[in-house]
Amino acid sequence: MGGRKVALGQPRVQAKSVKSRVAISSRRSIISRAVQPPNQDMSEAEALAQQQPPQPMPQAAAPPPQEAAPPPAEPAPAAPAEPVAAAVPAEPAIPTPPPLTQKPYPGLFDMPTAGTAQPMGATLSADGVNFAVYAAPECLGVHLCIWKPEDLKAGKEPTVEIPLDPTTNRTGNTWHIHLPKASDQMLYGYRINGQKDQHKGHHFDWENILLDPYAKAVLSGDRKKYGEQSAMCQVGEECWPQYAGAVPSRQDNFDWEGVTSPKYDLSELCVYECHVRGLTAQEGGGTYDDIIPKLPYFKRMGFNALELLPIHEFNELEYYTPNPVTGEMRYNFWGYSTVNFFSPKQLYAKSAGDDCGRAANREFKTLVKECHRNGIEVILDVVFNHTAEGNERGLSLSFRGLDNRTYYMVAPEGQFYNYSGCGNTFNCNHPLVREFICDCLKYWVTEYHIDGFRFDLASILTRAPSNWQTPNAEGHPGTGMENNEIGVGEALPDPPLIAAISNDPILGKVKLIAEAWDAGGLYQVGNFPHYGKWAEWNGRFRDDTRNFIRGFDGYAGIFAECLCGSPTLYSQGGRKPHHTVNFITCHDGFTLRDLVSYNEKHNEANGENNQDGEESNLSWNCGLGPHEDGINATPVAKMLRDRQMRNFFTALFVAQGVPMIHMGDEYGHTKGGNNNTYCHDNEMNWMDWGIAKDPVKNAGLSRFMRLMRAFKARQPALRLSEFPNENNIKWHGHEPDQPMWDETSRFVAFTVKSHEAGAENSEQLYVAFNAHHLPAKVVLPSPPDGCAWRMVADSALQPPYDFLDADDIPAQSKAAAEAMIRPSLAANVYTVMDRASVVLRAERVAPLPPPPVPEVPAATAAPAAAPAAEAPPAEAAPPPQAPPAQ
Repeated sequence: MGGRKVALGQPRVQAKSVKSRVAISSRRSIISRAVQPPNQDMSEAEALAQQQPPQPMPQAAAPPPQEAAPPPAEPAPAAPAEPVAAAVPAEPAIPTPPPLTQKPYPGLFDMPTAGTAQPMGATLSADGVNFAVYAAPECLGVHLCIWKPEDLKAGKEPTVEIPLDPTTNRTGNTWHIHLPKASDQMLYGYRINGQKDQHKGHHFDWENILLDPYAKAVLSGDRKKYGEQSAMCQVGEECWPQYAGAVPSRQDNFDWEGVTSPKYDLSELCVYECHVRGLTAQEGGGTYDDIIPKLPYFKRMGFNALELLPIHEFNELEYYTPNPVTGEMRYNFWGYSTVNFFSPKQLYAKSAGDDCGRAANREFKTLVKECHRNGIEVILDVVFNHTAEGNERGLSLSFRGLDNRTYYMVAPEGQFYNYSGCGNTFNCNHPLVREFICDCLKYWVTEYHIDGFRFDLASILTRAPSNWQTPNAEGHPGTGMENNEIGVGEALPDPPLIAAISNDPILGKVKLIAEAWDAGGLYQVGNFPHYGKWAEWNGRFRDDTRNFIRGFDGYAGIFAECLCGSPTLYSQGGRKPHHTVNFITCHDGFTLRDLVSYNEKHNEANGENNQDGEESNLSWNCGLGPHEDGINATPVAKMLRDRQMRNFFTALFVAQGVPMIHMGDEYGHTKGGNNNTYCHDNEMNWMDWGIAKDPVKNAGLSRFMRLMRAFKARQPALRLSEFPNENNIKWHGHEPDQPMWDETSRFVAFTVKSHEAGAENSEQLYVAFNAHHLPAKVVLPSPPDGCAWRMVADSALQPPYDFLDADDIPAQSKAAAEAMIRPSLAANVYTVMDRASVVLRAERVAPLPPPPVPEVPAATAAPAAAPAAEAPPAEAAPPPQAPPAQ
């Protein structure tokens, strides 16, 4: 198919703009000293060049000595710099908790009892609520803090604090207590006592009340509306009021009404990546409930799986600072900064704050139920690679204050490894963290009926952990793996977390999709440890398709590989075409409209002087230079842009694999050339339903996409269960059976037909892409006997004739259009216009020939018999009957 190339030295598009998520944060200082990867703005090409992960190079907590150490004799991974003793501040003494005793609180609970260490979190018992929380071995004491809902909203201290007895309320490193006859109108958190020693990785802080990592519903002070600050907090804390978890309630029931998941095979999916708030905010909505009336639209468009950007509890006010350019406030709009993994984001609910936060959970369940009722699955984008707590100078919200050294990858002097580019790295393959992640995923499947997960920066989930309980020979945290011969952060061929998820009886049956790279240079597209179950976002499909469609030389063979489902990447180890999730755009980077409208990014509205976001986007504005970006293009360029978007949709839907569309691309949504809109809660990130539902306003693009999706769904040849081979696909050039794989070729054509069981009536298809600036007169291969080529789609034609094989064109107009094309197709000749794609199908015009009549076998000789009386003369045999008329 031709060698793999990166055209003209172009780096790959970075799929996760890690800098974009943190550069504007009001907490910029708390992440700036994290252990840095080689380049936080690393593109996929740079990551690809570093197949071996770099050794982490932690920075010292204090300035290095003035005299630098002599360079080593041989290149070696940099060691942590030694801190200057004089610069290390004195550590505070361990605080002495106030003397509190366990006693009943009338109206809330009866006399506390010991409780049990399992299950984790706050759970119902026969007569009350059991609380269990893990804390570090160095933890010296734990208080369970209880609020009445009105006290939390008023910004008050806990209504009551219950000290846990280390003798009776502790099993191993799990602290537990049981509250009999507990009211369900309670919120809770924990105080943790211990020495705060950053250089030993401890961040205990008695002044903080921590959110339980296993909390199932979360409230944040008095906040009840998205984007509004707390009215009860002190100045400077309005964006971060106290978090608290809700205790479970016996009245918190949900009726699924017998509705179950469609349980599609992965190969049947068409994924729609979307944002809960962004879907309906333009209409004044922005909640789980507001999505439900839009489900018929998704169903009609053919999207049978919604991939929701993060809905785990996060703080949209994390970046809440004025934008000097627009005057608006900046937000953490995308949500890739998790506070709690077990609870849906409270402020995405119309019922936010009601019933101690539990109403929001029921609202999200209702959305899932209605999706399933409409034949739509729900996939969650989960961010287990880092949290909102930042680096070693960040906030203590939950994990850090409980056991910083276990939940995070912490270097010898207490600094954070930063493979996420966001200040910290979740210690995914530590045994305790691995169990936490699996518990969380199983909870979402069993409690919320979630159908699958897309794992953000999933390569971090394959890195070796840091384990302070198993020091290496130097006395530094090891990994506890193979006698610490495996270094912290190394890529593991058999990661315990990935193995646990893959082999779990609950999780092994859901969709598992990896974003197979991270910000530390580990690039695993095609090499992610998959256990035969994991699919991947195919970043190579995105980049190679962009380069071919925009007309770069050297990509014909590479593009053909993409159309086959990238077998070079995925055929090893038993994976199939459906393990590649193909996409052209996603939430990161340009929209599809902007991909064909801008040569350069235009991120001025972000307030960073256009310094943020990916520089290389593999885009082309269809004009003669950057001066034609956006609305400045000529009419010819604008018309070509529509054609190019149709070309991209054609490539996406004729390729083997699972197609994914980003929200708004189906109607050509534009963000004005901004490829990094993480901080905007405005029209840039909001769905425009007026354009989406009006094919006239979107120049027929949504119609073309919808029909192309439906075409893929009914053509077995475009959904092969195995990778194409010489038995079902043939490659062509301008002449049949003469593919054009030379370096300057910009033409790819093929015929494909399914011979798989159940696809006996599969039609043969012809598909051609001409990315050249000149038309190509093509001799078509002959269709099968009794068939004639029929036009399906030609991206060079104007709508509605761009997709001609449809029932929504008036019969007379359709007949006239087909009459103009039919003579050419009958002669097996067609002109594929410049920068255009064509799809034909071999329609049967004559009946199939009758099956051959089986020959009548010769009469079998009778076996010899004993002599008998003379038999009567045999009657003449009747003449053979003619075969029945067919």
